[in-house]
Amino acid sequence: MLNAIIALMSGILFGTGMIVSNMVDPTKVIGFLDMMGPWDPSLAVVIIGALAVFTPCYHLFIKQRSHAINGKEFNWTKNTKVDGKLLSGATIFGIGWGLVGICPGPSISSIAGGSISIYLFIASMLCGMAIANIDIFNKKCSS
Repeated sequence: MLNAIIALMSGILFGTGMIVSNMVDPTKVIGFLDMMGPWDPSLAVVIIGALAVFTPCYHLFIKQRSHAINGKEFNWTKNTKVDGKLLSGATIFGIGWGLVGICPGPSISSIAGGSISIYLFIASMLCGMAIANIDIFNKKCSS
């Protein structure tokens, strides 16, 4: 129960941060990503601020730990290889973010707004997540 409360509070804090920083506004995000047009650098301040808080905390308090505060073991990835799967996923994510200005985290924060485009985005995101988990995509092809 405590884990659920901590997760809920973390989600509320994250969602509130997304709303306050205006990262839920697709036009604001596209304005930040469009460096050739009327570029809006204000989201860079949000990103730099988040990194300024997270980076030292990660390196000083999290990275050396084997377990979370609640006692659960961290599941750090051993894969540090940059491969086609990573590059294609990053490319698809970047193209989608650039085209519509919506990112998965802020889209969840935007649900209460009632926008049909947010609902369509979330449905598409969930379909993409389901497709990514189909076994034929996770197994290497043998020729």
